[in-house]
Order: sequence, then structure tokens, then C-alpha cells
Amino acid sequence: MNPVILAGGKGQRFWPLSRRQNPKQFLSLDGSGKSLLQTTAERLLPAAEGWERLWAITVANQEKRVRQQLPDLPETNLLVQPEDRETAPAIAWATLEINRQYGEDAIIGVFPADHWIGDEEVFQQTLKVAEVAAYQSEIVTLGIPPTYPSTAYGYIQQGKEISRKDDVPIDIPIYKVERFIEKPDLPKAEKLLADGRFSWDSGILIFQAKTMLEELHTYMPEIIGPLKAQGLSAYPNLPPRSIYFDLMEKTQKAYLLPTTFGWDDLGDWNALERLFKGEKSNVELAKHVGIDTQGTILYATDKQDVIVTIGLQDVVIVRYGNVTLVVDKNRTQEIKQVLKLLQADSKLKDLL
Repeated sequence: MNPVILAGGKGQRFWPLSRRQNPKQFLSLDGSGKSLLQTTAERLLPAAEGWERLWAITVANQEKRVRQQLPDLPETNLLVQPEDRETAPAIAWATLEINRQYGEDAIIGVFPADHWIGDEEVFQQTLKVAEVAAYQSEIVTLGIPPTYPSTAYGYIQQGKEISRKDDVPIDIPIYKVERFIEKPDLPKAEKLLADGRFSWDSGILIFQAKTMLEELHTYMPEIIGPLKAQGLSAYPNLPPRSIYFDLMEKTQKAYLLPTTFGWDDLGDWNALERLFKGEKSNVELAKHVGIDTQGTILYATDKQDVIVTIGLQDVVIVRYGNVTLVVDKNRTQEIKQVLKLLQADSKLKDLL
């Protein structure tokens, strides 16, 4: 497989830790000392059978950091976009490059740089199943069994189960995708969870190069045409498009592979609670002195900082440099709105 890491994100909902020059994928959020990008690359090396078949795609202002964090990645395997145009141009360009180097039968996997995976052995086995399916001209998306009625993820409805292949290494069913559903409100999310036929959309895709190129020509000619003809010089005129909304929701070749390896999309500060809380009252990634404080996430980069709380519940508190963020856990999605306020204030732009 040729795994491609999407490493050009902004990670705005992890502000103030995630900044323009140091976005989320370069951060170590678990205290391991390894960034999300480094952990993702190490996880994908077995599927790639080494660094020569591992790829990453980023944007120009993040190129230096990616090379610093992935020094073993071949120089030509880092694809640098002059500017961000969403996922469709990124995946289209990566597919063209891998097709050019390894041919139209090459299997490609697309992986965001900010995922947590629980059981990595099962993860590797799942990729092998997806690879077999991709050879059948299927675009396989990995679905996550929902554990609560999330409004932060898109949902995928499974249709008819397809027949088994003799060379599938483990017994994981694969289904035709019935439909994709945008991030729902809470009542709808509760119905989808109760239905039992829906998975969260992980954003992980596995496909054969020729299959993706055919579908891009059918559904997104305004992306693949200019890229084939002009290469990177086409970027300024490419419309920003999502591969998930503008191709996966239209193609007839989308298949769902439900997973069992344990997964989390580290989308905002609430992810730390899902990963680290356990039986504890709070998630304390900082020195904390608290009275009557429950369900609170506390994070500080300076080990000398002390956070003192009294009578708080369901709050996120983050200390980073000269910034302190205090936000209700149910409103972390609104951090992006705060960044717009900072952008509008010339005295505060340096905090972005």
C-alpha cells in the first residue's frame, strides 16, 4: 500500500496550543514526546513496508516542520501544495503522483494525521482487508461503530453486504454504502445511533489509483483536469473541494468496512477526556489544586504552572504562554469564532 498522510490541517479547535506555525499535527498531546504526525507515520510503516512507499501531503508554510518531524521520509514523497484547497485537490495530486511512479494498479490509502488508534494489530489486519476490496475497483471507507450520539462526525449508512473474497485475511464484512449523512443535530444523532446501521465517517479511504482517477474525471473534472494538464501551477485557480462531499457522496463505488480497532478523531480538547479520564473526576495534564471540581479538563505546557479551581464542572482550562483558555466543554466548537475575533484585532493577531 501507498499510505498518504494528510498533514496540512490547521487544528483550530486545539487553540491556543495549536497555532498557525505549529498546528495540531505537530503537537504531542499525550505526553509521549511524539507528535500526532510522527505517531501516524509509524503506524502506517507496516502497511507501506518501509519509508519508500509512505507519502505525506502538506502546504508550503508547514513543509519545514513536516521534514523535521519525518526525517526518514524520502524528499520526493512529501508533496507540498502552494496553498490549501481542501481534500479533493490534495488527494487528486497524490493519486496522480503515485500513479505516475507505480502505475494505475497501485493501492493508495488516505489517512488524516490526527487520529488515535487503539489496537494497532487489528488496524493492520483491517487495512489488508480494505486492500483486497480496493483491488475490486472499490473505494473503501473505514467506518467507526458509534458509541454515543455525536454531532461532530458525519455518518455512513451501510447497505447490502457484498460477497466474501477467498483471500480476505480476517472475517470483516464489507457493505455497499447506502448514503452519507452530514453532521447531524442531537435528536437525529440519537436516531442514527439507535438504528444500528450507521457508522461514523473516519475520513480514511483505501482505493486503487485507476479507480480514483476514473471517479475524479466523472465527478470532479474541474479538479483533475487542470492538475493533469498544468500540475502545481493550476492550484491558484482550483476551487476548494472536499473529496468526501463532492465525490464520495456521489460515486457508486463507495464501500463501508466497519472497524473494531478503537478510534478517536482528536478534533478538539474534549478528545483528551475520552483518552485519559478513566475513573478519575477530571483529566489533569497540569498541576491542579481543586475543590468541588468535576468533569474538567486541565492542560498546561509549563510544568511550573498551577491551575486552581473551585466549584467548576464540565469546563476546559488550557494554559499556554500568555494565554489562558476557559471554555464550557459543550462549546469547544466555538473556539473557531474566537479566532476570527483575534484576527480582526491587530493587537491580538500574534496569538493566532
